[in-house]
Amino acid sequence: MNNLAALIILVFSPWRPLLESEVKDYLGRIGISAALLMVVELTYRSARLERYRQILVGLLILSVAVSLDLIFGTYLIKALGVTDIAPVGWAVQKLNEGFIVISAIILLNKTAGDSPGSIYLQKGNLKLGLIIGAATFLLAAAGSFLMAGLFKARDLSIARITPWIPWLLIYVLVNGTMEELMFRGLFLRKLQPFFGKIISNFLVAFVCTGLHGTVTYSADNLLFLAVTFPLALLWGYLMQKTDSMWGSIWFDGGMDIPIMLGIFSNLA
Repeated sequence: MNNLAALIILVFSPWRPLLESEVKDYLGRIGISAALLMVVELTYRSARLERYRQILVGLLILSVAVSLDLIFGTYLIKALGVTDIAPVGWAVQKLNEGFIVISAIILLNKTAGDSPGSIYLQKGNLKLGLIIGAATFLLAAAGSFLMAGLFKARDLSIARITPWIPWLLIYVLVNGTMEELMFRGLFLRKLQPFFGKIISNFLVAFVCTGLHGTVTYSADNLLFLAVTFPLALLWGYLMQKTDSMWGSIWFDGGMDIPIMLGIFSNLA
């Protein structure tokens, strides 16, 4: 099931769709969503399949969300003429994408009859989550100037970075929310009845890390993946420990800061 989630993201990614033909891409999206919907319907009629319903619903939600992101996210941004030549453009694009994906997941989860808590959108141990999340975010921010070199950053200075801060914060926090919701939120709790907490966390972390294997913003992809995997395990553990995603969002967002400093520093 986790492999299917990875396949959906890889093939039908709103950022780099693998199917070059627009017709094939749309037909593929409709086909996989329709197939998942039919299988979900079967789980209501088969006692044997019923136990897989939650995972299948998660896959269906993911499939629809990434497709809506392409249609109303990527295309809408192009229609409005928003570009990625400046940090503000990156922030606007991510806000637009985040609104679509996050709204779609929450609404589809509700339509499926599940509570926000089923995808870790609940208070949980809010105090512990915010303490750890804020601490890790601040630590990552403090070290981001040095770590940005791993992401091809150039000519960084306090004076140059300061105007980027509002756009940087918007980007990393929205992106952190999206990633935690799409990966751990949708699947971590759903996998636990089959594999337990530890193995479920490992599986989600493995898929999440693998999906970052083709990034172009890292100066050393092997080192990047070697660091990303234990971080993904920590994000999952924090979500399980606090029974919410708030700490993981801040932690994840903080680790994106040096990446975005590298990207912003290379904009024209």
